[in-house]
Amino acid sequence: MASVQVSEMEESSSNNTWSSMLDGLGRVLRKCLFSILVVGPIPNHIAFVMDGNRRYSKKHNLVSDTGHRAGFMALMSMLKYCYELGVTFVTVYAFSIDNFKRSPEEVQSLMELMQEKIEGLIKEESIVNRYGVRVHFAGDLTLLSETVRLAAERAMKATAGNSKGVLSICIAYTSTNEIVHAVEESFQEKINELSVPNSDGYEPNGVDKGKRFIGVVDIQKHMYMGIAPDPDILIRTSGETRLSNFLLWQTAHCILYCPSTLWPEIGLQHLVWAILNFQRQHLYLEKKKKKQL
Repeated sequence: MASVQVSEMEESSSNNTWSSMLDGLGRVLRKCLFSILVVGPIPNHIAFVMDGNRRYSKKHNLVSDTGHRAGFMALMSMLKYCYELGVTFVTVYAFSIDNFKRSPEEVQSLMELMQEKIEGLIKEESIVNRYGVRVHFAGDLTLLSETVRLAAERAMKATAGNSKGVLSICIAYTSTNEIVHAVEESFQEKINELSVPNSDGYEPNGVDKGKRFIGVVDIQKHMYMGIAPDPDILIRTSGETRLSNFLLWQTAHCILYCPSTLWPEIGLQHLVWAILNFQRQHLYLEKKKKKQL
């Protein structure tokens, strides 16, 4: 029995050694690849629509929860690649308001998984702390269960001091909801400004007439995604070419890349290809942006 235990320990140690060696080799190869990519412009902000988790489960005859867990591992890999490359802002579409229409069992399972993974972000060894990334949750958080909402608030508070990057997680989010929310907040702000009484009654006190109207700047200030610049690249997996109510306001000058691979199967090669496409069209996009200013 003792010899069997020793043999198992030696095998486990050998596996760990090989795993560490492969990880180290992977880091060296990525460093070489990234040193070539950074010769060209590197996107400041990449957004992901993580599509295909359920199809991945069906493809491999797995329960739905397994596909979502595999998708989370794929997300961790993408975050690592982005932050190693020097991308400052990463945004992921984690849960749409429309997803609440799914079966109660699946929604509950997803909420439990989200709570588990959000709480993992607070841990000292988590990827966001390793790379100095601040976590921001974008969306109508009042729609979430109390446990998930409190976990999100704890994660934002715990990582508020991180300053090397920002991970925005869009949860209970749709772009139309974001725009309506921003307009409502802008309207209320203007009402408050114009309700300051002066000696003649409730007339604006020293407010320029032009400032009585809601402008683009007012709306942008109240967007859930006001924390980040507009994305340079939006990647949606599983071959779908729809935005699905995601960042509609922010993607006017954005490269859209839609590989046919399912989200849990996304790899470094897809990210590299998206960045190469961005570099190829960078000058054209910059000219378009300047014309709008």
